[in-house]
Amino acid sequence: MSRLDTLRNRLVLLIFAITAAAIGFVYLYVVPQLESSLTAEKLRRLERLGIEGAPQLTSALRAGTPDAVVAKAVREISQDTETRVTLLAAGDQGGVLAPEFVLADSGDEPTAIQGSYDSASAAVEAGTARSGVETIAGERVGTSAVPIADDGEIRWVAVLSSPLDDVEDNVALIRRQILIAGAIALAAASLAGFWAAGAVSRRLRRLRRAAEQVADGDFTHPIPIDSSDELGQLARTFNEMQRRLARLDSARKEFIANASHELRTPIFSLGGFVELLETEKPSATERKQFMGEIRGQIDRLQKLTADLLDLSKLDADAMELRSEPVDLKEVARELAADFRPAARLHRSKLQVRGRGAAVAMADPDRVAQIIRILLDNALAHTARGTSVTVTAVRGNASAELIVGDEGRGIEPRSVERVFDRFYTGDTSSGSGLGLAIAAELAELMDGELEVVSQRGFTAFTLSLPLAEPIQGPGAEAGARDTGPEPVHGEQGSRA
Repeated sequence: MSRLDTLRNRLVLLIFAITAAAIGFVYLYVVPQLESSLTAEKLRRLERLGIEGAPQLTSALRAGTPDAVVAKAVREISQDTETRVTLLAAGDQGGVLAPEFVLADSGDEPTAIQGSYDSASAAVEAGTARSGVETIAGERVGTSAVPIADDGEIRWVAVLSSPLDDVEDNVALIRRQILIAGAIALAAASLAGFWAAGAVSRRLRRLRRAAEQVADGDFTHPIPIDSSDELGQLARTFNEMQRRLARLDSARKEFIANASHELRTPIFSLGGFVELLETEKPSATERKQFMGEIRGQIDRLQKLTADLLDLSKLDADAMELRSEPVDLKEVARELAADFRPAARLHRSKLQVRGRGAAVAMADPDRVAQIIRILLDNALAHTARGTSVTVTAVRGNASAELIVGDEGRGIEPRSVERVFDRFYTGDTSSGSGLGLAIAAELAELMDGELEVVSQRGFTAFTLSLPLAEPIQGPGAEAGARDTGPEPVHGEQGSRA
């Protein structure tokens, strides 16, 4: 990678270019403006001095005094104003009134006749004072011409001039100061940019190294958060991602161990039963018992395979859903009847309650799948004889179905992770996929699956978008609060 490809050098070059452009803009804007302002100010001063000295020249010229007296008056005005004063005679030139010749000059005569005196011509033509910049003997000079009249007719014009060397010196001084200050600012900006870019570059390199460690499977080195800026927020987000990846990696390893156990146990069991059936001659009763065990192991494998298939569909966004009104209480009642054998074996009382017309807009098959997962979870992870209640509730903006049990509850450290993939609070059974699949299915249907647990009580709440209640016979009765509908495993089993 070339040096220009590094972020640090690019930032330094960018800061250098921006600073240099700003200095160039200031230079190009300030210097010409300054020169123009100083020149204009000097011309205004010459014009003011010329107007103030005009009465003295007018008095000397009208008295008919000798040229020596006029020259003396010119010199006096020159000394008072600290300018060069040139008195020109005006005459008719081809029908146009214009300056003709130098009548008196406070400086050297040779240089006096070298000027074009454009301001004098303009003053004579306009009849008022005029100013301008001229070049006399190769030198830029500011001039101000004031016409002098006799009996209402312009006969002379007095020109006050002053070299613009001081203006040029001042402009040159400002130019040098701007260039020196610009060079200092450019160096300071480059050093500050180099330092700041270096700090950003170091933090980004730290992020890159951490990303490489995560890519290698090392989640044990979080990035220090030393600021609250965007990079600090990025580091905080990266650390959160690292924690989640570490948790997912741990869950994946747990899942591999659990899945291996889940697959190995039924496979070994099936192999053992097959071997017994091949080598032994079991009685009819034993054969029936073997076939029941084989059926149970096959069901176990089918459930794990179905969970993995659903998980792959969710990851690939290939899960097909349809949306239609679903009566949560009716679906819960049908599924509770399906769970009658499991409830009987568990010696549990399974009750279905309803409050209001809990009709959701969702996919009925996926709703049934979620309820089946929740019921299976309630029966599998509670002690024998634990009461399980399914309650359908119509809320203000959602239809809810609550599956609660009176078991020992979920450990606090596990409550936040029960919906994580592959996570099992107890590693003795299960793949840790059921609740994760249920939560993702609820989210796909614009719903939510939540859990509340404490000692002696656990409730999973499925919230789905509310649909219009189903109309027809029984709709009015369904809208009323209904009592429990027990689905017993055995008659008289305790709650």
